[in-house]
Amino acid sequence: MQLSKAHTFLLLTFLVAMWGVNWPLSKYALEFATPLLFAGLRITIGGFILLLFALPRYKYINLKDTWHIYLISALLNIILFFGFQTFGLNMMPAGLFSTIVFMQPVLLGIGAWLWLGESMNGFKIVGLILGFIGVAVISITDGSSNISILGILLGLASTITWTFGTIYMKKTSTKVDAIWLTTLQMIFGGIVLLVAGTTVENWTDIIWNQQFISTLSIIAVFCTALTWLVFFLLVRSGEAGKIGSFNFLVPLIAIVISVFFLGETITTKMVVGLVLIILGIGLVNLKMKSLQKHSNMHRG
Repeated sequence: MQLSKAHTFLLLTFLVAMWGVNWPLSKYALEFATPLLFAGLRITIGGFILLLFALPRYKYINLKDTWHIYLISALLNIILFFGFQTFGLNMMPAGLFSTIVFMQPVLLGIGAWLWLGESMNGFKIVGLILGFIGVAVISITDGSSNISILGILLGLASTITWTFGTIYMKKTSTKVDAIWLTTLQMIFGGIVLLVAGTTVENWTDIIWNQQFISTLSIIAVFCTALTWLVFFLLVRSGEAGKIGSFNFLVPLIAIVISVFFLGETITTKMVVGLVLIILGIGLVNLKMKSLQKHSNMHRG
């Protein structure tokens, strides 16, 4: 199905906006819930919503031959990615943390060059260098309570697992149905996170008030399930490559919302680091837009 330019723009705007608001919303939700149980709830709910759209495609599931792909993808893209992400987000400002995680396009460019045979170029190299310098600047300790070295490491771990998960999905994309892969990895990964959370956390620690329930619902429905449906609609229409060029906006949206609605502060050192990271992401995506229009995959 070919989308009009207006429809493509609207879908991309929705996708990037939801990825951006996801970070401050998740940060807010963690005031009422423990990390693993929250991550498990949002992913499991999102997975079962996607199941409604996957069931009509039951002929494409092929679990007998591809079950291992679903499991490995769930481990990388859900269990480790959201596990690291949720714990790290609890330790750092949402806008700053999202910027570190969204260095993923930079690392993906390197990984795609090493393992997928995609081209390496000056834009990617400069982007990688700027990105890592930015993280180094942010990591310099000055007694600021806003910066957690462990949080930065968890952000980088989240980025690395997302990178390997995306590369693995690319390498196996011809063997599995994309919607079934996303649905099952969410359901399986979400249940694993819930079991882990039940083991080491307490359900009684969750404050089931209106604020938490409404925030969890928005995150699960809009920032998880619907963003993936929009992503696949763009993929099918041949517009997936444009997502990469919009990725640098996600941390900016997260930062603006976090500053105005969560009262987070930005120091000079953080601004310098953020600018370097966002420039790095922008340079990588600038080239990826033209070179990888039909093959690039990213998510929030």
